[in-house]
Amino acid sequence: MLSAHDSLNLLMTVQEARQELVNSLVNIYDEGEAANITELIMEYITRWTRTEQISNKDVPFSFSQINLLENITDRLLKHEPVQYIISEAWFAGMKFYVDRNVLIPRPETEELVDWLVRDCSKETRHLKMLDVGTGSGCIAIVIKNKLPGVDMWACDVSDAALTVARMNADGLNAPIDFVPLDFLDSEQRKQLGFFDIIVANPPYVPQKDKIPMRKNVVAYEPHLALFVSDDDPLVFYDAIADFGEGHLKDDGRIYLEIHEEIGGKVTELFTRKGYSSTELKKDLEGKDRMVRISK
Repeated sequence: MLSAHDSLNLLMTVQEARQELVNSLVNIYDEGEAANITELIMEYITRWTRTEQISNKDVPFSFSQINLLENITDRLLKHEPVQYIISEAWFAGMKFYVDRNVLIPRPETEELVDWLVRDCSKETRHLKMLDVGTGSGCIAIVIKNKLPGVDMWACDVSDAALTVARMNADGLNAPIDFVPLDFLDSEQRKQLGFFDIIVANPPYVPQKDKIPMRKNVVAYEPHLALFVSDDDPLVFYDAIADFGEGHLKDDGRIYLEIHEEIGGKVTELFTRKGYSSTELKKDLEGKDRMVRISK
């Protein structure tokens, strides 16, 4: 197989560059994913829409564009996620800056946010919400965008992640109170106030599941935001349940993303701690992926 450097040349057109990239990527991705990644990269390099690229398919790449494509191809073939390469990811119709300090937003998390927003759009009271482990800020920012009257707070243990979240909030015009703290530390949690709604997509992947996971996740995304100990996989849900006992207002609710295999254990945990009701919800793939808890 030719290297990216060998396969590129100064006479390469837009169409030829597209085909070269697809041909390289099908060695590690299926055809559909390779095509989607190629679309993102071609738009990033050319700054043209798909329609504009078709109209200009015979336009030759510049020397700088060829060098950029070569560099990007090498990174992609090392399984680096395309979102980190172009520093952006789409979530709920909004474009977020992302880097290796934050998780790449997932479609199933959009479903969690949609569930919360649909519920809360019916509320007449003023709501105060907390996003635990905000990462890129995508959950909190989309909620604030769709429910502008909400008083939105968000916390994270990573200062680097909070820098990304604040950047996204500023860029997307979403006023949010960001708080740096380790949510697993009960003393640090005391600085937080009282909330009507708590939402979280906490770390929930057991360490034992690391081996079969894809390289683009394990090698590049922050393990702090992904993995929990095999001995205590519910550690974050337990902390959220304890926090809610003292900081969730009457008639408050908690919305959580969960690992598909622990739905029963999560609902049992909250029931045992005295919460009045729990509801598991499947994602679009039919997996138990969300839970709503009422106090």
